[in-house]
Amino acid sequence: MLLAAFALLTSGVAMAQKNDKGTLKSYSYIEAQGGAQWTTTNAELQKLLMPIGALSFGHYFTPAVGARLHVDGWKAKGRFKDLDLDYKWNFITADADLLLNLSSIFSKNYNRPLNVIFIGGVGLVNYWNHKDLNAIVTDEPTLAPLAQDDKHHLSHNLRAGLRLETNVTKPFGVSLEVDANNMDDRFNGKTNSNSDDWMISAMLGLSWRFGHKYIKKEPTKVVRQVEEEIWVDVPDTIIVKEKRPVVKEEEKDFKETIFYKIAQSDVNNAEGVDAAIKKVADLMKTSDDANFTITGYADKGTGSAKINKKYAKQRADGVAEKLVKEHGLDASRLKTDSKGDTVQPFEENDKNRCVIITGHGTFKVTTYEEYEVKKPSTKKVKKTVVREVVEEI
Repeated sequence: MLLAAFALLTSGVAMAQKNDKGTLKSYSYIEAQGGAQWTTTNAELQKLLMPIGALSFGHYFTPAVGARLHVDGWKAKGRFKDLDLDYKWNFITADADLLLNLSSIFSKNYNRPLNVIFIGGVGLVNYWNHKDLNAIVTDEPTLAPLAQDDKHHLSHNLRAGLRLETNVTKPFGVSLEVDANNMDDRFNGKTNSNSDDWMISAMLGLSWRFGHKYIKKEPTKVVRQVEEEIWVDVPDTIIVKEKRPVVKEEEKDFKETIFYKIAQSDVNNAEGVDAAIKKVADLMKTSDDANFTITGYADKGTGSAKINKKYAKQRADGVAEKLVKEHGLDASRLKTDSKGDTVQPFEENDKNRCVIITGHGTFKVTTYEEYEVKKPSTKKVKKTVVREVVEEI
């Protein structure tokens, strides 16, 4: 009753949920269960608890009504309380059960987190292996009228129970099931005025649900007109400022410096010199009439005058050779000179490891002038429109 009340409360919450798949029609499942069972007698419950396991296959024809084939069993225990003696035997039960989902009867939204299901079924139970009981009867002959008749090993099984199960629309589920099973009085091996035996079981289960079928309900559509303000793009013209290059010829002096690291003189191995020579060559090519002097220098702070004179000359000759062979300058417009370390053009010692290229002539100078251009564009304006809105109810 408590489980049923709890399920009804949770079903009320679930009614606010929506299942986009539609209305649940049917599904199947396979489940494995395990727990404990108690065969009732005049002994204490804790003395007779035994493990039980079960397998079942079920199918729900509607969300509220289903059926299953359920097989459970393992060991059962009986007791002679006056003798303080226990005995065990094996059993297996096969039942066909009717399943009524009480939560689905009261709620049409089947995507609820919990369900309470009533179980009612009939079947057969087979029990065997009464060695413990036979040994007790052998030692206590006065118990013989109460003992199990070895000729009978089958009994009816009538079942009623409740199970609490998680959301049935999910592929995997967990359940808690409590069942009361009624069997023939021969089940526990003792006769009690021809009354039937009862076995109470409680099991936790893990199920796999599959084959869910849904009825897709087509929503009712309502069309209504709505006025709203929107922003739209309209053609427009904007003025932008752009720059364009203007090339002018200008007579001026030319001076560029190429720096070397310490002990660098061979231009082919001087790190960073190639890029500097290319930059200077591009500037020199903007003149068609200028003549250039390429002068090599060495710093006075390192080396000797003789070595520095050699380095300075190698630097000047190397730059001139690259300007002619790699950058295509006219060799007749180039003159080389070497100052060694006798002239120091810079105050900082390390900067005097350099080649300075000078010249005079007419050079092409590129400048950029700004001008205005009209270009097509768009601007946003607010507009009131009427549109149709389709709503599903």
